[in-house]
Amino acid sequence: MTSAFASRGVPGQAAVACVIPALDSAATLPAVVTALRLSLPDAKLIVIDDGSRDGTRTIARKTCDTVLHFDQNRGKGAALRLGIASAVAGGASVVLTIDADGQHDPAYAPALIRALDDADIAIGARRRPATPMPLRRRATNFLASTAIGAITGARIPDSQSGFRAIRRAVFDYVVADGDRYEYETDFLIRAGMAGFRIAAVPISTKYCGASHFRSVTDSARIVRTIWRHRTGAFR
Repeated sequence: MTSAFASRGVPGQAAVACVIPALDSAATLPAVVTALRLSLPDAKLIVIDDGSRDGTRTIARKTCDTVLHFDQNRGKGAALRLGIASAVAGGASVVLTIDADGQHDPAYAPALIRALDDADIAIGARRRPATPMPLRRRATNFLASTAIGAITGARIPDSQSGFRAIRRAVFDYVVADGDRYEYETDFLIRAGMAGFRIAAVPISTKYCGASHFRSVTDSARIVRTIWRHRTGAFR
């Protein structure tokens, strides 16, 4: 890690916990774990098996430091909440969240962490993907990012990216709602409104296989979350 990063009170990779929500990710999780071990060799890897039926948990137990699970699918937000709580309880100074489906390239993880030199949250902003983002996801992302920026005053080019590095101190002040993808939206809004600094780090990404994002229902949940903040319903 850079000396500037250490001077901000984050002791290095040993204090990083990677939180990996996983649902039926047996085919992709091993490559994600291997790449994370190369990028962040001293980080703790925490997998949350969100009710998988394909052996994800068995693979995670062989390759990761901590494996948590739900017997039935609860949603990405619920999985993140559980994994983050475990990371914080374990003494992590930085929590890195990354999907288990191989969409995010773990090689960018150090860049996200370095961005915390001047920020409290660093988001991997997707650019020129090898496989284009599905149109509905792109539309939801654009509208959500624009709305979140208007609410928080922060420039957030990719609010729906789940590839994030977050300082431990943020979790002392931000408790987000939602059990599915709206959790990540709610977290960013609350963090931005609390004055935490949010940075974006350009990353490449790829889309392969089926997505667990439900275009209609999950988009509606995200819009509802934004609307409630916009109208002050959460205050």
